[in-house]
Amino acid sequence: MKLTYATRRSALALAQCRAFVARLVAAHPGLELVEEQVVTTGDRIQDRPLSEVGGKGLFVKEIEEALLSSRADLAVHSIKDVPGILPPDLVLACIPAREDARDVLVAPRHGSLGALPKGARLGTSSLRRAVSIRAVRPDLEIVTIRGNVDTRLRKVDEGEFDAIVLARAGLVRLGLEYRATDVLSPDLSLPAVGQGALGIECRQHDERTRALLAPLHDEFTSRCVAAERGVLIALEGDCKTPLAAHAERIRDADGEMLLRLRAFVCDPDGTNQRRAEEIAQWPSSDEEAGAFGERVGSSL
Repeated sequence: MKLTYATRRSALALAQCRAFVARLVAAHPGLELVEEQVVTTGDRIQDRPLSEVGGKGLFVKEIEEALLSSRADLAVHSIKDVPGILPPDLVLACIPAREDARDVLVAPRHGSLGALPKGARLGTSSLRRAVSIRAVRPDLEIVTIRGNVDTRLRKVDEGEFDAIVLARAGLVRLGLEYRATDVLSPDLSLPAVGQGALGIECRQHDERTRALLAPLHDEFTSRCVAAERGVLIALEGDCKTPLAAHAERIRDADGEMLLRLRAFVCDPDGTNQRRAEEIAQWPSSDEEAGAFGERVGSSL
């Protein structure tokens, strides 16, 4: 049996995709996987901030076209790149167990956010991160940085930036987690919707592929991601919106499982900030989790 998977060409996309494919083959010995590399709009445009280029979907549109045209059977995405509403004939059929969702600082000469000198240059491509960092360090010069992880690390190593902010999950998947000099608490930098989680997309009526993906689906991660994406859908978030949502499984004093959801949104210039935090009974389905997330998002 053979399947074709679509992926971006960046080192991180290839690393996380090939790691998932290895798990898929281990679950189904004899399964043959063929790689289809796709260049997306987000990969082609490197000279402008994402917020100026367009909405969410810059890193998935061409990959979804490969699925819809049957050039590929499945695609491995970083969930935070995936718009809240999918094309009608596609589905996120598998959400594997999540990696660490937190942001990290890479500041080789200074170490922590608090140790950065006044006026230090901090690079990020995310409005969400820029707003979060500016709230605690308004004295820093926050500058847009584009490029893959290796490019960003090289720029900070060469002194073009004093620090950069990245997702810890990406560094872990590249075997570079040692480069993080400060892990940022979600209280300081609430993660992006779906950060640290992968989403495996396929055609909605492709029962063969969906059945092969099913053993790698993680219910706990899927419920949390559904709640976060509910916030995204309610707020119609895109790359121009500083928006964060992070859900986690917790237990009350009696050991009952609960879902805690925190969300944040503001205007692109950092004004009109709104936050919400709610706890609900552990949802029985992704649909229930998504509806909870939409209620929280609507409250903002």
